Amino acid sequence: MLTISQLASYAGVTVRAVRHYHAKGLLPEPDRDHSGYRRYGAAAVVELIKIRILADAGVPLSQVHELLAASDEEFHASIANIDRRLRGEIRERQQHRERIAQLAAGDSLALPPEAVAYLERLSEFGLPPLLIEAERDAWILVAAKLPEQMPMYMKSKEHQLDDPATIGLYRDLASAIDWEADDPRVTAVADRLVGLLEAADAAGWDPYDDEMTDALAQLLDSVFLDSLPIARRLISLLEARGWTGWTTIRRTQPRS
Repeated sequence: MLTISQLASYAGVTVRAVRHYHAKGLLPEPDRDHSGYRRYGAAAVVELIKIRILADAGVPLSQVHELLAASDEEFHASIANIDRRLRGEIRERQQHRERIAQLAAGDSLALPPEAVAYLERLSEFGLPPLLIEAERDAWILVAAKLPEQMPMYMKSKEHQLDDPATIGLYRDLASAIDWEADDPRVTAVADRLVGLLEAADAAGWDPYDDEMTDALAQLLDSVFLDSLPIARRLISLLEARGWTGWTTIRRTQPRS
């Protein structure tokens, strides 16, 4: 006859685990002998080994007692159900691992490859992180709402980065990050932007975007407004020059 320590050793578990199985009603607790100790026989060792094997296999303790008492047919059916559950958990954990890997990859967590490439190209121009982060946040919002439009948007943005005048505007905005709203240099930035808009308009550029809802445009505008102290004044200067909006910019005055 075995003590609880010996029983635990034979079955490859801890004494604490044996007591836990007692408390759960999985393993009968024998009466104490005349010396006050609980003694266990071979049947208890076999039962405890079965409990340990089932628990190690991922069977919930709430089902172990049922499996120990099941017929062969019931046992195999229950094991099949448990196997299906475990395979589902494995798939879910694999998906979690993939998402964690994406987190490690940075922007690719929430953006398609073409948008990541665009942001990397902005970095190559030496633009400050704050400006690039604002662009990233804006495109995350667009990608979440209009994923099918992202290739078209990114192709357009890549084309803009081939234009020295557009790069000049980006550099103006980068320089303006720390400007106060009433900084007189904002006027020159507004003039540069209007020049770009006029040139694009003359070339037949269509500023309207049927896919962009007003709600999304307002949300994207807020990213710009929150990122630059001069943003509101710049938009006001654009309005005074015949253009309104930021994300979906529109002409408000007829061409001269």
